[in-house]
Amino acid sequence: MNIFEAIREDHDTQRDLLSKLVETSGDTKKRNELFKAVKKQLEVHADAEERHFYKPLISSDMMQEHARHGIAEHHEIDELIEQLEETDYDSSAWLKIAKNLKHKVEHHLEDEEHSFFQMAGKVFNKTQKTALAKDYQKYMKSNL
Repeated sequence: MNIFEAIREDHDTQRDLLSKLVETSGDTKKRNELFKAVKKQLEVHADAEERHFYKPLISSDMMQEHARHGIAEHHEIDELIEQLEETDYDSSAWLKIAKNLKHKVEHHLEDEEHSFFQMAGKVFNKTQKTALAKDYQKYMKSNL
């Protein structure tokens, strides 16, 4: 498995969790469980991605700006998660913020999958792609 396949697997998990989250309503156990799962998945994924995907790309002139953009989007996602934590589950604002989070994450995933990955594929060789995937997956597994 290479780094792109490893990250894409987690992206699919995130899409699934976010879709389920925005289908919930009110102050329910299901909403709470899904929100905690989304929060943990996004936090650990962002850390793993920054360490094992973006950091190795920063030194590439071609990818530096893209890597910084991706990291900035992680911070925007963190801010939306914080807003959700500060909002009551049964508030109408909660679902609106959750939908904003879903939209922001999906936009970020599309950026990565449809432009970052292709460019990064030219920066990393096959051995690096495999090694980065192993490190990324190990980090995900030990932190989720």
